[in-house]
Amino acid sequence: MNAPAPARKRIGDQLIDSGVISADQLSIAVLEQKRSGERLGGVLVRLGFLTESVLKEALGEHLGQDSVNLREVVPDSDAIALISKSLAVKLKVMPVSYLADQQKLLLAMPDTFDILTIDRISAALPEGVNVEPLLASEQEVMLAIDQFYGFELSIDGILHEIETGEFDIRANEFEGKEFSHPTVRLVDAFLTDAVKKDASDIHFEPEEGFLRVRYRIDGVLRQVRSLHRKYWPAIVVRLKVLAGMNIAEVRAPQDGHMSLKITGHPIDFRVASQPTLHGENVVLRILDRSKAIVPLDELDISDYQRNLLKLMMARPEGIILVTGPTGSGKTTTLYSLLNYLNDESVNIMTLEDPVEYPMPMIRQSSLNSAVKMDFAGGIRSLMRQDPDIILVGEMRDADTANMGFRAAMTGHQVFSTLHTNSALGAFLRLRDIGVEPSMMAGNIIGLVGQRLVRKLCHHCRREDTPTDLEIQLLNTEAGAPDIIYRAEGCDKCEQRGYKGRMALLEILKMDEDLDELVAQQAPMRELSALATSKGYLRLVDDAITRVRSGDTTIDEVSRVIDFSARLGM
Repeated sequence: MNAPAPARKRIGDQLIDSGVISADQLSIAVLEQKRSGERLGGVLVRLGFLTESVLKEALGEHLGQDSVNLREVVPDSDAIALISKSLAVKLKVMPVSYLADQQKLLLAMPDTFDILTIDRISAALPEGVNVEPLLASEQEVMLAIDQFYGFELSIDGILHEIETGEFDIRANEFEGKEFSHPTVRLVDAFLTDAVKKDASDIHFEPEEGFLRVRYRIDGVLRQVRSLHRKYWPAIVVRLKVLAGMNIAEVRAPQDGHMSLKITGHPIDFRVASQPTLHGENVVLRILDRSKAIVPLDELDISDYQRNLLKLMMARPEGIILVTGPTGSGKTTTLYSLLNYLNDESVNIMTLEDPVEYPMPMIRQSSLNSAVKMDFAGGIRSLMRQDPDIILVGEMRDADTANMGFRAAMTGHQVFSTLHTNSALGAFLRLRDIGVEPSMMAGNIIGLVGQRLVRKLCHHCRREDTPTDLEIQLLNTEAGAPDIIYRAEGCDKCEQRGYKGRMALLEILKMDEDLDELVAQQAPMRELSALATSKGYLRLVDDAITRVRSGDTTIDEVSRVIDFSARLGM
């Protein structure tokens, strides 16, 4: 006979257990509730025993519902357009974000179990759009409706508002509300638009007579707007205010950081300004925590590559190096490996420059110029924290590399990155920065070389017959393919033909034979021949497999990998 499920604690008892209120305060609130007939939560807030935000978080935990802080949300014009202001006010709901690819509307409301309200909203939505309720206090919902409705939120609409002078007429009516200013809404619109398009960076680039705005999407920059130069001074000030930068400093580079809620979840932005001939150039790196840590079993790699990585991580001590140029996905791969190893039985510590994504149960540290802590000094400090696994952001000099190898020699598992053109090139690079071959031999578990390429859009890719040159490039032991796929373009991929990215990998697992050649400083050709005889597959081999399977194109992989060796050049 199954045991009965444990009864859920009452919200008052949970608030006491959490240390939010005292038993005396709860008793007072209960008596007041009986007198006034209000909800207990409203009484606690009215009496000043806790705040709306604390109550909302506690209710979300109590009910097992996700909550949202509407004061930190950047409005989504697509979501707001789906529900009229009169209906939002009447039902006390606030649309937060519309996820078109999932046909989902995130809706903030005080009572997430109010089925009648959810049904009425669903009836007002286009067919197929589902509602996902988020818990928010009634006060926050009504303030958000008042703040965000009635203003133009699209980029085109805001620019038209500024150009026609409509803002000047309405400014007095909404005086004192920061969001009424079109520059504030314009910056928010760019941030929201970039996040919804899965951009990794936003570039604001002033030219002599105009401002160019570009997004980096799937590793390629796309120009999305050209604005008149007169908009830039106000935009750059707004960006600096959000990022906590000095708005008066325009002649020196600056760095900043900001966090906002966009599309229903937190997004971090790293902001960097650089003085140029025509003014300050500003680049924002978008860090989406929800997409940063991909479980190892969900990485878009082959089962052979996944099992090889797991086999390398099973070795308890030594170094695993991930190599590749900037922007090749090295950090994402390292986080996936750490996430796979993350367990309460091990102590994982990291030293990064800076920490990009927080990970639970892992102690993460950023390099700190204020206290003059570099990678080498940071590793010395981490070694005194009884770690089992250490992540070093980058091996960039002799001190850092040698300290990393010493950590590996003393029984630790060390992960790091190295800027090289190939996995095998790591040996020459380490030797170049001052690591002795005798120290490398026996202490390197494995090397991972990586590149990112765009994936073909599976909605519009088209079959084609390969050319003679393509047959020569793709011909393997399995023979030349009869068909390949090419990029076409459709609404799903914004006419680009590609959507999303995937990693091309080359993984070299070290053994005694390879260690011996490394210790002897054997030439690269000899190392490559031995590795190949043991099943080592190069980046170009993985690229050919991906092209043959229709995941990408030769044109795309040629952007990041040299195919000339297959042509005898």
